[in-house]
Amino acid sequence: MRLATWNVASIRQRAPHVAAWLAATKPDVLFLQETKCEEPAFPAMAFAGIGYQASVVGQKAYNGVAVLSRIPFTVTHRRLPALPAEDTQARYVEIEVEGMALAGLYAPNGNSGGEAGFAYKLAWMDALAARARELLARDTPLVLAGDFNVCPEAADCAPGALAPTDALLHPASRARFRTLLWLGLTDALRALHPDGPLYTFWDYQGGAYQRDLGLRIDHVLLSPTLAETLKSAAPDRAERGREHPSDHVPVLVEF
Repeated sequence: MRLATWNVASIRQRAPHVAAWLAATKPDVLFLQETKCEEPAFPAMAFAGIGYQASVVGQKAYNGVAVLSRIPFTVTHRRLPALPAEDTQARYVEIEVEGMALAGLYAPNGNSGGEAGFAYKLAWMDALAARARELLARDTPLVLAGDFNVCPEAADCAPGALAPTDALLHPASRARFRTLLWLGLTDALRALHPDGPLYTFWDYQGGAYQRDLGLRIDHVLLSPTLAETLKSAAPDRAERGREHPSDHVPVLVEF
């Protein structure tokens, strides 16, 4: 299986980029984040014409996740089960494919909203860990893919790219990411590229891409049975150099 994740920073602006990338790369499943539109406004027909069915968890102007797949799937969850019922932020979609649970996620950034905003980030990541723990306890083959808004290690943040106090670098944020690894999940990118920079995001400001002031915040985590079959994993850096790009690039994994 070829699976990818991509924070597109507005699907209505980036639909041609996504369609071209799908046609060239042909992943089986692509998870999208920060689609920034409600379901009726999602350009599903742009992808149906090249063989991809869409399922959308939308929200007006903010957040938003979706899955595009060229293989049959069933949507099993449109939110994290452990979150309060009143939490309507569009940040999670989980599908079942051939006995596997594949989840696309857009974790809170944690830098806005003061202490409450950061607390929400941690609570959301705790809910993600609870869902992963539940699936792993059943021996369900599992993929968590998306924008985690965490730089797990020092090598995942270019020097000077973020202030030391940024929520993406906070010890509590990194601890939540490690919790997922301690549950038995494998960081696909680092499994095959253990050392050095491997950025998936460059800010629009300050010539960050030209200066290579990047971050690795887009991740694909695999349960043990899938990690054993991992063949390749890499960010597609070239997409950041396109005209009017997203500030993130796709991460493509094959297992």
